[in-house]
Parts: sequence; C-alpha cells; structure tokens
Amino acid sequence: MDAETRDRPQEIGFILVPGFALMSFASGCEPFRAANDLAGRTLYRLRYFGEAEGRVVASSGAEVPTEALPRLRGQLHTLFVCAGGEPTGWDRPEIHATLRRMARLGVRIGGISGGPYLMAAAGLLADRAFTLHWEYAGATVETFPEARLSRARYVADGDRLTCGGGVAPLEMGHALIAERMGEAFARRVSDWFLHTAIGAADDPQRASPVERYGIHHRALLAVLEMMERTVEAPLGRLAMARLAAISPRHLDRLFREKLGLSFSAQYRAIRLAHGRRLLRQSPLRIGEIATACGFSSAGHFSRSYRSQFGCSPSAER
Repeated sequence: MDAETRDRPQEIGFILVPGFALMSFASGCEPFRAANDLAGRTLYRLRYFGEAEGRVVASSGAEVPTEALPRLRGQLHTLFVCAGGEPTGWDRPEIHATLRRMARLGVRIGGISGGPYLMAAAGLLADRAFTLHWEYAGATVETFPEARLSRARYVADGDRLTCGGGVAPLEMGHALIAERMGEAFARRVSDWFLHTAIGAADDPQRASPVERYGIHHRALLAVLEMMERTVEAPLGRLAMARLAAISPRHLDRLFREKLGLSFSAQYRAIRLAHGRRLLRQSPLRIGEIATACGFSSAGHFSRSYRSQFGCSPSAER
C-alpha cells in the first residue's frame, strides 16, 4: 500500500441490529479508535447506522446513537453488520437491501457475531467461506444448507469479512490494521487493550472438550467429540466403542465414572441441547428439528425434550 493511500482516512461503518452484543460491537470498533489515538491522526472514521436515525439498544440495555442506513457509498470503505440475540429477530429486509446495495457499490462487507447470518440472508455469502458466533452455527446450517460455514474465529474471503463474537472482532481488527499499517503498529494497538495473546484466524471459537467436560481420558473425549458432530445421525454404542478402540463395556464404565451418565443419556443430552438452540434460533418446524437432532419422530423428540427441560418444544419456542 502506498503512503498516500495509507494516510488517507478509511471510513468504517457499523450497522447495529437491536439486541446486538455490546462487547462484540466494542471489540469491533475500538481497535480503529485506538489506532487513531496511537497514530496521532485520523486513520479511521467510524459511523454507526440503524434502521432509522435515533438509537439502537444493545442486549445489555445500552443505547448507541445511530444515523439512518446509508443509501450512497460516499466514503465508506468497509461496512459491518453486528447482530446478537436470536436469529428469529433478524428478518430485516431494509438491512439486507442496504448490504446488497453497498456490496454492488464496491464497499467491503463484514459481519460480527450474528451479523454473517444477515449477510447470508442477503445473498452475499454464496460460494464464500465465512464464520459467525458458534452459538448460531446450527441454525445457520439448517437455514442455509449450502453455506460454506467455518468454525474459525474470523474469515476473510475477498471483500467479505466475518467473525464470531466476544474478542474475535478484536483479533480481526488486529489483522486489518496490520494489513494497512504493518504488524508492529497493530501490535501496539493490541497492547493498548492488554490483548497480548492474539488468536489466529483459524483458532477454534470454543474451549476444548477437555475444558468443557472437565475430563482428560483420550478415548472418552474422542467419543464426546463424535457425539457433537453426529447429532443428526447418531452412531450406535458399538460403533463408538470401535472408534475409541475400547470395548463397549469399558465405554459404559467410562461414562458412568467420568460423567455420571450412561452413554445414551449423554448422547441424548447433546442432541437435545442442539434442538433447544434450533427452537430458539430457527424457523424450522418441530418435526424438522426432531429430524435434525436424530429423533425418529416429533412425538419422540417432544417427550424427550419435556423430560430433559421440563417443558414442551412448543412452550420453549
């Protein structure tokens, strides 16, 4: 990048969807603000948009003043959409239209946390690799079955930028600032936030199974990871035992001793947790969710769901 281009301010916009996560938004915009302070000049101009001029309320209740959605490109270089809450509240035709229009005008489009879901709904992620917050992965795959969804922390595919929530936008911001200003300057920005361990783009979003389940037995961890990957088509106990290279009886004993549950009870709990996310986040019918969670019928799913969570799937929704 030549010196003239590097010194010219870049305009970065953020479209805020009501219920957005304040931390994800702050992680997305604060690196650019800090870069201005450290450089002693305006490297980035930040703009905040809502569906109308006024204020958009975050999930915490905090309000961010916004201008109306942009109709002309103006000086916009990059436009992020930031969303949180549940995907059932992300049917936002005006935002979808704005994203499409800005993309046609040559603006780089990005999504933060649930924002990539809106990008997919706008048709901007066809044949593009992307990511979003892990909590929305199930609903995204069910809604957009052809999606090239990654579980990375952030993904840059041409003029599309996507990332998970939490600190992932901070890490993506580090990469974008390094791309423009060099790694040494980007490191100064990250140090500003005490962010000394910068994750790589393809680092996982979630803690390892060791940390999530609190166990260290290699064979049992292999089975648990396979359970999480096969909620739609559950594998049998014998197949899982072969996978772990142990006997079925040993597998049963490990589940009882390490987790306090039987093999089938643990598998069912994982599948039902996936079903709960789909009920809250997707427009799928209960019968479709039952199939997506490996249950033979909606009735079987409903009985198991009530037993696990104390309410029916329809009441949950």
